[in-house]
Amino acid sequence: MLAHIRRLGTDTAIYGISTIVGRFLSFLLVPFYTNVIRPGEYGVVANVYSIIAFLNVVWVYGMESAYFKYSSTGEIGTPRQNFSTPFVSLCATSLALSGLMAAFSPAVSSWMSIPAGHGVIVMYTAGILLLDTLVIVPFASLRMERKPVIFASLKVLNIAVNVGCNLVLLLVFHAGVEGIFLSGLIASGVTLLALVPTIARQFTRDFSVPLYRALVRFGLPYVPAGLAAIVIQVIDRPIMLFLTNLAVVGVYQANYRLGIFMMLVVSMYDYAWRPFFLSHASEPGAKELFARALTYCVAGMTGVFLIVSMFIGDVIRLQIFGRYIIHPDYWGGLSIVPVVLLAYMFLGVYNNLVAGVYIEKKTQRLPAITLAGALVNIAANFLLIPVMGMMGGAVATLLAYAVMALVLYLDVRQFYPVRYEWGRIAHIAAAAGVTYLLFRLVDAGAYHIAWDFFLLLFFCVVLAVTRFFIPDELRALRSLMHRRSRTDGD
Repeated sequence: MLAHIRRLGTDTAIYGISTIVGRFLSFLLVPFYTNVIRPGEYGVVANVYSIIAFLNVVWVYGMESAYFKYSSTGEIGTPRQNFSTPFVSLCATSLALSGLMAAFSPAVSSWMSIPAGHGVIVMYTAGILLLDTLVIVPFASLRMERKPVIFASLKVLNIAVNVGCNLVLLLVFHAGVEGIFLSGLIASGVTLLALVPTIARQFTRDFSVPLYRALVRFGLPYVPAGLAAIVIQVIDRPIMLFLTNLAVVGVYQANYRLGIFMMLVVSMYDYAWRPFFLSHASEPGAKELFARALTYCVAGMTGVFLIVSMFIGDVIRLQIFGRYIIHPDYWGGLSIVPVVLLAYMFLGVYNNLVAGVYIEKKTQRLPAITLAGALVNIAANFLLIPVMGMMGGAVATLLAYAVMALVLYLDVRQFYPVRYEWGRIAHIAAAAGVTYLLFRLVDAGAYHIAWDFFLLLFFCVVLAVTRFFIPDELRALRSLMHRRSRTDGD
């Protein structure tokens, strides 16, 4: 089992290195934006990109998930048909949808609440949606072929081009908000060009109608499910804009983005997790393997939660070349960061639990589950934002992901029961809860950084002395330490 877990960990690490590098480059845009554009302008960016997230689901209509399922089994069509059929389908539909968006750009601009004089943003948005859709299947094929290095390199390229264009367009050409969206369009175009060899290597004109029908049947349930999932991710911005103003949304968006550190862990794990569970689903002991994977995933996410929660306030107040990492105008929303981190943790649990849905081809059950989370999110946003301000939006997201994880678990165990190590997961949660409570209650003054490091050590010691680790893990740790000591001796 540990050998399989190490393989999952290796793939996760490769995806993770690229994700960390890429997201770090992307994260640089947060302090850049907060120092270059006003909160109201940042609110425009947050609002439009939240709409793009919704439209992405429609443009893709579940083809990525369907590709993973049928390319992993090969039950219909040849390998090239499994690539080309969803790719051609997405090409045709995305061209049509983006063309309609561009043709009716004035109406779309009004619908998106884009301020007068910024209508070109709609054209850039149509292009971004088109190009991002065309790379879906090529990127998925790299994951299925276990080519994480190529995948990772292209993801980093995309973000590096985006960051570079932002710097040039906003600082040199003073392109303002439009420059942000033009940067995204250029980055998407460069990424598609870089994927041309991957496309050419697998493309065939032999379009499989039976495969296409199966792909659509499998993928379409992801549209309502995906829309509901996006509601949970971004609906708080439009609701907050309706209840407050663009400046509040801008502050909220900047601090919400600080949750990127947990999102990194969840994303890089998910990149490796889906191909992993599909390739091991038919093996003996697969369910025990999946249960252990969830335990380790929760342990990793918990460590990130504690580290970021304890140190993020110090990090954003650092000054580089006389400028704060996050401008003081945005510091008022810092309190939402731990809540956002916890919300992403529940999303990580949800991603683990969804394995049974894929394996048993029960995707038609996902819309109801994600819809439950979406309804909780919408209701909680309207109820909590007037009372708690931007904290209400963060709490609403947390509640939504928690409900999704719980409902999914209760549903999946009916047709794919897995004996997850809930006792060990509760063990992690209890140790983390005590550690975080000490962090919040004890004011160490000038020694607070040393105190925070002590608390991280305290968390690890608590797990060890309360016998969290099981015998095979202890043997593996001793073996690893023995190998390292021999290496150091050499």
